Amino acid sequence: MTTNPPDLLQMKQWLLGLQDAICAEVEQLDGAARFHEDAWQRAEGGGGRTRILRDGAVFEQAGIGLSHVEGTQMPPSATAHRPELAGQPWTALGVSLVFHPRNPHVPTTHMNVRLFATRGEQPAWWFGGGFDLTPFYPVDADVRHWHQVAHAAVSPFGEGLYEEFKTWCDRYFFLKHRNETRGVGGLFFDDLQRFDADTCFALTRSVGESFMRAYAPIVQRRCNDAYGERERQFQLYRRGRYVEFNLVFDRGTLFGLQSGGRTESILMSLPPLVRWEYGYSPDQDSAEARLADYLRPRDWLKE
Repeated sequence: MTTNPPDLLQMKQWLLGLQDAICAEVEQLDGAARFHEDAWQRAEGGGGRTRILRDGAVFEQAGIGLSHVEGTQMPPSATAHRPELAGQPWTALGVSLVFHPRNPHVPTTHMNVRLFATRGEQPAWWFGGGFDLTPFYPVDADVRHWHQVAHAAVSPFGEGLYEEFKTWCDRYFFLKHRNETRGVGGLFFDDLQRFDADTCFALTRSVGESFMRAYAPIVQRRCNDAYGERERQFQLYRRGRYVEFNLVFDRGTLFGLQSGGRTESILMSLPPLVRWEYGYSPDQDSAEARLADYLRPRDWLKE
């Protein structure tokens, strides 16, 4: 990689536009509710704007947050694999979203794009991001579409990148205590500095701008599918897995809390309604039992 650092202002301006564009498209998809913006400042440095859409026709809750925060010392979650950065001042910029649809046939989804930079004696920077899909009643064509868009987003930047980032996603979004993936995967990358800063930014931008091309068609196809109380209760039960991952394993949640971030914005990814049931087991050969076959890594572009 080159030693030229990324342009933080350019990244910030792109993130602002990305948040605006996704909010506008989600409001159009929903057709009833609008985002409420909550701007905030962080005592140690920086701030952000959190936008939440609630009780919509399509989305029970949709949250998308932009943050630009600074600190004097990198938190432990950020230096676990980079001990040489401990104690250095830092800047982090990113957009993160989680959408919880009302209809159980519409998948939950997550997307994040980010940039970290340190300002110590040995300054460092890296990009990260990705998106993943968590269906409750999966449809093969939807999952293939999702992965086709993911492949198209990163393949121009290098042969094998989709396979690498897809495998990384399967490995990262894995609930070890349940022995299952959080969903059907997508893309995940971190510590991206293998290219020059402009190329790393371009790849990150491609991922962020591909997200709605991957997600919106699935929403449009599934948002009017019929469902009843059985499907709703299964959706709420499976949302519990989402909570388990975000509170136990997610590095972004841990970083936010360890760095003194804004709690409401960090935990906006949690669903508004959720349930747990002791010893639940779906009926054999039911639509609910079918989900288990999707909660493992699969090569969706070859199946």
